[in-house]
Amino acid sequence: MLYLVRMDVNIPLDMTEERANTIKAEEREYSQKLQRDGRWAHLWRVVGEYSNYSVFDVVDNDELHMLLSGLPLFPYMDIKVTPLAKHPSTAE
Repeated sequence: MLYLVRMDVNIPLDMTEERANTIKAEEREYSQKLQRDGRWAHLWRVVGEYSNYSVFDVVDNDELHMLLSGLPLFPYMDIKVTPLAKHPSTAE
């Protein structure tokens, strides 16, 4: 199943820069692993925001929830998920 996911990151102002950098490095490693195995199919930054739009290709809702909740930045994110279906006018 394909999902469009918007992630808005809100790192607390009182978090140390060192801690924030550590979490961001862990996030990069985790997300790149999922990109390489194909489950995180696309990743785009939203210009001017600490946000992204991503497309996930996973088996079901439960797998997507597991992957998203495993993100090191998950506690600091607002996430919106939109399930996608093939459009009937898509060129084959």
